[in-house]
Amino acid sequence: MPLRKDIPIEAFAAKAHIGLPELLGLEVVRVAENALDMRVAIQQRLLAPNGYLHAASVIALADTACGFGCIAHLPDGAENFTTIELKTNFLGTATSGTMLAQARPLHLGRTTQVWDATISHEESGRTIAEFRCTQLVLWPKR
Repeated sequence: MPLRKDIPIEAFAAKAHIGLPELLGLEVVRVAENALDMRVAIQQRLLAPNGYLHAASVIALADTACGFGCIAHLPDGAENFTTIELKTNFLGTATSGTMLAQARPLHLGRTTQVWDATISHEESGRTIAEFRCTQLVLWPKR
């Protein structure tokens, strides 16, 4: 599925100010053909009691980036999507700076989409996690 031209980056920026993305401070950086990038400043509220990034913070960034990417690439006539599976491999952590999620599709079908995201520490380039999710494309009820 090609990038939908009818959804400007401003619409994604507005979606980042709703619910969990707003609570965490997620920011859309780029929306492009087969790509969507988001970032978040690492703050105390994203850390676990051990002082390192909470796994859920990393997953929230990755899942949101992939979800926004799915919206940007929905087939014509599709209504929405929902995540039906996700997996994350954690490879590092950070306590300051910025996390960057770079999401890209592996499969863009009419019923499902599979998205990968690499989460990195933006300042150092170190990989924090590799994420994969499957999205179910939702169609209007007949």
